[in-house]
Amino acid sequence: MLNAPSVLIIHLMSFQLSQNQIEQYYQDGYIIVKSLFDAEEIGILRDVARADQALKKHAFDIDSGEGNKAKLSLWNYEGDDVYGLVSRSPRVIDPSEQLLGGEAYHYHSKMSMKEPFTGGAWTWHQDYGYWYQNGCLFPLLLSCFIAVDPNTRENGCMQVIKGSHTLGRIEHGRFGDQTGADPERVDAALNVLSLEYCVMDPGDALFFHCNTLHRSDENRSPDPRWSLICCYNAARNNPYKQSHHPSYHKLERVSDDDLKRFGRGRVSQDGAYYDPMADKTIGVGER
Repeated sequence: MLNAPSVLIIHLMSFQLSQNQIEQYYQDGYIIVKSLFDAEEIGILRDVARADQALKKHAFDIDSGEGNKAKLSLWNYEGDDVYGLVSRSPRVIDPSEQLLGGEAYHYHSKMSMKEPFTGGAWTWHQDYGYWYQNGCLFPLLLSCFIAVDPNTRENGCMQVIKGSHTLGRIEHGRFGDQTGADPERVDAALNVLSLEYCVMDPGDALFFHCNTLHRSDENRSPDPRWSLICCYNAARNNPYKQSHHPSYHKLERVSDDDLKRFGRGRVSQDGAYYDPMADKTIGVGER
């Protein structure tokens, strides 16, 4: 079993996880924080994202390997648009640094867009199953998955295998356009660990370890399931080689209320997005 780090961040935080939450994360591989963003804030994010033509223009389809497609937009660097106001928020960064045990930087973010009746499934995978290939020596990465819409079992909410981060990195292979974990090993894990459905309300956030096995079903409902995923790497885990995701750079926080003050109308720019055609591993397990 992994142990929680003994050294946490040293600067004053506007949001802190409790010791119980930290211990739960290290025991289960994930925690859900209810209402990390309130109704007004998540409404701003949702309205801007739905109207963001650059976000839609740069979205790409990923074959799930199960006969349907998922849609995703991805960017590496945190900006001044509405998505940057979220990924640079102390409410996201400070808990991430608590869980990683020190300074973190923005590894990348993405918007997962599951449209009604069409949103594709994601196969079982660990994020470190492919981030490992980017030169990250240690599994000192995590994701903050923020529900933009209600996440239900009907519209394909996230599923996690509780405690699976303690299995270590599992071998991954190609399934459709995605990289998935060895199915035999996943089946064995499901025999001894529990499957959990992460049903979430808009504004709830799921923080999960990069070795936590997770997947999601296709959207079989009339409701969209959009989610913003902000990913962070520990500064001390700076990759030893260059890849399509960035090396360490200083993460500049915004003020806690900046999303409400400045978020309306803050759409993204064409140049902000990562081009999946430039990289053979993109789309791999990106939920």
